[in-house]
Amino acid sequence: MAQHRFIVCSYTQSLSSGTVSWRSPSNIALVKYWGKYGEQMPMNASVSFTLSNCHTNTKLSFEKSSSQEFNFEVYLDGKREVSFEPKIQKFFERVEVYLPFLKDFKFKIETSNSFPHSSGIASSASGMSALALCLMDMEQQMQPHIMDEYFIEKASFLARLGSGSASRSVEGPLIVWGEHSDINGSSKFFGTKYPFEVHPNFKNYQDTILLVDKGEKQVSSTLGHDLMLDHPFAEQRFRQAKENLSKLIPIFKNGNVSEFIKIVESEALSLHAMMMTSMPYFILMKPNTLEIINRIWKFREETASNVCFTLDAGANVHVLYPEIEKETVLHFIKKELSQFCKNGEFIVDEVGLGAEKLKI
Repeated sequence: MAQHRFIVCSYTQSLSSGTVSWRSPSNIALVKYWGKYGEQMPMNASVSFTLSNCHTNTKLSFEKSSSQEFNFEVYLDGKREVSFEPKIQKFFERVEVYLPFLKDFKFKIETSNSFPHSSGIASSASGMSALALCLMDMEQQMQPHIMDEYFIEKASFLARLGSGSASRSVEGPLIVWGEHSDINGSSKFFGTKYPFEVHPNFKNYQDTILLVDKGEKQVSSTLGHDLMLDHPFAEQRFRQAKENLSKLIPIFKNGNVSEFIKIVESEALSLHAMMMTSMPYFILMKPNTLEIINRIWKFREETASNVCFTLDAGANVHVLYPEIEKETVLHFIKKELSQFCKNGEFIVDEVGLGAEKLKI
């Protein structure tokens, strides 16, 4: 099986102490992954834009330990965050078979986000991928012959075991995660770069994130995915996602932004429809979410703009548009949409190229 090649039996070099640091971005799915099975496997393939400005910086300091238990502390913006540590403990338990050195070291995990922690933007994708890259950096020091392709694939594989969407944050600008019959090389084990031609219309695409709700998530991602297990419309949804990804392949090639908009907005609304028709059921959008969506539709109709929206599993709105419209759309956002954001806040972002190693 594919994951067996990520198991390491021994290392040729040893480490006593050190520090590594990586920056990893968030991503926004265009075709949504919602529903998983087994150990963080997606029920359907997804494709995402990797972002640029919304990212997590993680510094991993390590020193030899003889405790033979997982030994780590987590810090956010310089402050110990004990509440984060159960998630890291679970992550370490999942990946230990692939990183057999984990119990040999004491770790200090220092992390910070370029976006406010309470902004309502999920930091699990950027945070878990940054941590996975730090751990792979350590492994590469202990096994110097590791090739770059293997390094990236295993980092995405490990990140997935912490947060499914984190598998899509290692590289960019367009990443596929999940097996799809039309995309050779696609994998449920790790994210892969979208392999086909992409029209200039979709290069440097813009994503301005409107912060409608900065509170805690109403529904955890784990619960949301679990609700798909016996959802009455699950099979139809998985089929819809597969078909939409197939439709995007010629759209990315020919640059048809209007058809792109139909699929992306439909995907966003389908995701929320699944939550509204699950048991228990949830409405994750807020009144201001709907107001923003309606104003985007009105603006598009009146101006022939190619602006559109997508949503994560929450109330915030990702406003997507081609780079050529940046000035016009940002004016529209400031003038009409920012009033529906919490404290008028929004984040201007764009498609990026993936994670990068930071100098210590």
